Amino acid sequence: MAERSTAAVDVADTSGEEPLTAKAGKATDDGAKAEKVSGGEKDAAGTDEERAAAIEAQPPELHSGHKLARRYRLEECVTRLDGFSSWRAVDEKLRRAVGVHILPADHPRARPVLSAARSSALLGDPRFVQVLDAVEENDLVYVVHEWLPDATELTTVLANGPLEPHDAYQLVSQVSQAMAAAHREGLSHLRITPGSVLRTESGQYRIRGLAVMAALRGITCEHPQRTDTEAIGALLYAALTQRWPYENDAHGLTGLPKGVGLIAPDQVRAGVHRGLSELAMRALINDGATASRQEQPCTTPEELAKAVAAMPRIRPPETSFTTPPPYQRTGFQQGSYRQSPGQAAQSPRATQPVATPPPPLQSRTGRALKWSVSALLIAALGLGSWQLADTLLKREKDQDDPSNSQPSSGGAKKPQGKPIKIVDGSEYYPDGQPQHANQAQDTYDGNPSTYWGSKGYQEGPDLNPAFKKGVGLVYDLGSKQQISGASIGLHFTGDHTTVTLYAANSLSSSEPLSSMRQLGTGRTTDSTAKVKLKQPEKARYVVVWLTAMPFAPGDGYTRAGYRQGVTEVSFTS
Repeated sequence: MAERSTAAVDVADTSGEEPLTAKAGKATDDGAKAEKVSGGEKDAAGTDEERAAAIEAQPPELHSGHKLARRYRLEECVTRLDGFSSWRAVDEKLRRAVGVHILPADHPRARPVLSAARSSALLGDPRFVQVLDAVEENDLVYVVHEWLPDATELTTVLANGPLEPHDAYQLVSQVSQAMAAAHREGLSHLRITPGSVLRTESGQYRIRGLAVMAALRGITCEHPQRTDTEAIGALLYAALTQRWPYENDAHGLTGLPKGVGLIAPDQVRAGVHRGLSELAMRALINDGATASRQEQPCTTPEELAKAVAAMPRIRPPETSFTTPPPYQRTGFQQGSYRQSPGQAAQSPRATQPVATPPPPLQSRTGRALKWSVSALLIAALGLGSWQLADTLLKREKDQDDPSNSQPSSGGAKKPQGKPIKIVDGSEYYPDGQPQHANQAQDTYDGNPSTYWGSKGYQEGPDLNPAFKKGVGLVYDLGSKQQISGASIGLHFTGDHTTVTLYAANSLSSSEPLSSMRQLGTGRTTDSTAKVKLKQPEKARYVVVWLTAMPFAPGDGYTRAGYRQGVTEVSFTS
């Protein structure tokens, strides 16, 4: 199966941050742990005979440090259930954290799990946690998926309180649209819970376990679209009320009081957005219309997504600003300078009227001065007009004269350097720890919107050599070229970026800097770094080496830290 490499799971263990295994341990688990089934979910987990066969089909003894396919190193077991186990692991080839589900090949659910994983991988929708590999090897079946260190389970988010209306609106909108797209491809989840929905730092929601979680647990359903729709409605209900919409407690949330039935969210908690409350009831009550507005129930994720789109958009809360105090006039402006406030209030003559000054230049001398200045201005204006007309006439004559068709060599401008074409390029990492090696070609593709990005580091702007001496790229100019300078486009601005050029001997990513010839260096706080050589140098392979990077905030793929991105690199002769 084709592998996917996403920046969402890249972790830098040499960046001054925590090691890869320690940092990944803080990430959410794979969602396969046993959960108490609530009263509103239909967990059709197979027959007793199938469960007994699954338990008997125990996998070979696995332990931390065991490797699969000479690549995936198991780190920590997070789940053991019904004969399968789920692990946090490290992909040693791409140096990133991953999750792995492992079953014996003779497990009764092994074939359905393989089929579900491969179908989920073909969907390729970024709103779902991606399946990276699905393999049967050495009497084992294992499924490798993304591990998102910077994402947070919705269970953890709801433990801190209900969501704001805008966040709840984004939750139901994104999850319903994602599941509608999955059902159009014939895929269902059947196990959507607060533990299977993750929220990234950028506010995006991602769903894990599409099709695979149901296959692992042996869950089947006659009406998968209705089941997934009810599950999304339960998520929205919990987001609005911090209560689980059934009598049983589940997912760290308290259930509804027994005997009262399903009541609307705005009756459970004050201040709930009424439109979202009605939407949750339409998704949960699939056998009849709601009592409040007689709206038709939503029985599929597609219908729920359309109902969300039909709602008035809920805007995010505006940032509150402190109102400045009203402007207070000083005592001096009120005419009470060096007086107490009581004296100023009692004085009937707080201010004295100021006499209007006489109009300027009304004397005989003033009038003479005005006429003199006017005459000088008129003379200067006439002289300037005459000179301009004379210059234009001379220029027209020079253009009409054929002897002046070629410019004189003495007035020619100094020619600027010609651009040098970049034939090939790759990431340069002599310490054997790449940043994003597959993005190197984005730095010379002619598209400034694409870029190669580094990882984030805790110390900066100058990198700590004990953890990272620098990051960079190496380029092949096709043949030895005379280089006079370079321009490096930068994705982030701030204090500060330092770039140094080296003449390398090959396109190798591991050639030591000590064997190279330094060409020049530059430092900037802007979006472009200019490196000008003292005198032109000849080289075919050039290394662009960054040793200082500004602080940049985190996004959905990379945490905040000292980092930089290179958009476009060009060399001039």
